[in-house]
Amino acid sequence: MILVIILVASRCTSEDSSGSQAKAAVQKEPLSIHSALPRKVKSPKDNPTTEGKVELGRLLFYDPILSGDKDIACATCHHPENGYAEFRDLSIGTNGQGFGIKRVFKEPNVIPLVKRNAHTILNTAFNGMDTGNRYDPTEAPMFWDNRVVSLEKQALEPLLAFEEMRGPNYGKEDILDEVVDRLEGIPEYVEKFQQNFPGPNPIQPENVAKAIAAFERTLITTDTRFDQYMRGDEKAISLSERDGFLMFNKVGCGKCHNGPMFSDYQAHVVGVPTNKKLTELDKGINEEFAFRTPSLRNLRFSAPYMHNGRFNSLQEVLEFYEDISGGKNRHKALGQEDIDPLIKQLDLSVREMLPIISFLNTLNETNFDKEIPEQVPSGLPVGGNIE
Repeated sequence: MILVIILVASRCTSEDSSGSQAKAAVQKEPLSIHSALPRKVKSPKDNPTTEGKVELGRLLFYDPILSGDKDIACATCHHPENGYAEFRDLSIGTNGQGFGIKRVFKEPNVIPLVKRNAHTILNTAFNGMDTGNRYDPTEAPMFWDNRVVSLEKQALEPLLAFEEMRGPNYGKEDILDEVVDRLEGIPEYVEKFQQNFPGPNPIQPENVAKAIAAFERTLITTDTRFDQYMRGDEKAISLSERDGFLMFNKVGCGKCHNGPMFSDYQAHVVGVPTNKKLTELDKGINEEFAFRTPSLRNLRFSAPYMHNGRFNSLQEVLEFYEDISGGKNRHKALGQEDIDPLIKQLDLSVREMLPIISFLNTLNETNFDKEIPEQVPSGLPVGGNIE
């Protein structure tokens, strides 16, 4: 069992500590501390955000030139129309055609489904933020298994993955060299890399990653109704939503979903039932069936839910947790003794579900950067084969 360290404190770190009785009650909850997101994002010292770098990163994000078969871009599975996530349980990467739930593999096909649900990129700039609003962008955990840290390191992982962007025609050892060669053959990219990364040989994989990361750090939603409420606007959320916030903490959800991002970024064995579309069991971190606590922000864009997209609605998610709290285990490879103690301590019943869902909707925001380039320097379809 992976041990989970929960930060304990005595009060919330919201910008307005006077607040309502609802906020006062939350401040007394020792294991579930929440506050508004900061309005500004930190950047690593070796990758300061600039307008030029963001512009370059946006082009790369939408350009399928980065994929082995030039058919899929980062935006294919993280598109602004879907809140930079995807309305699919499991993504279809290279050799796919179509958008979202209509996306299918072209025939013939040797590419498997991506084995995990696509996180939204919104607010990943704040990954790793603790209950005191502290975070280090160079140590920000990424993916469901926390296997790399920082947006810079995350950006190259899909390019290397066979089922995501690399495909069958290049090995992991040569795909990045191929991408560099392609970019060096496109005058617009040569010019933009020279402008943003001065020095010899500016088109390098690490600079590709830095540009994409700079763009992704602009994709934030820091003014949800919950954020407004925690900054002192008592009317930003309704009384029923405040009640849902209190219930969220009372039943124990906040023990893992804490901090401004509503995630402790730790690994937990939850026991989500397997997705039958997968041919092999996904054993998660250290093969213990542990996965990182996801953020609860912008859930309206990230259905289906859980690491394998197993549940289609928040109601289904809460019903699953109700089963766990009642001693029912839905994962055939796990015993009840394997489930994280924090999960088994949940005290959730049907009557709390609707108020909690009502509260979770206060964490949604639709005001974020949705700009899509009219064209990309490669001349390939913007966003990959999504038409």
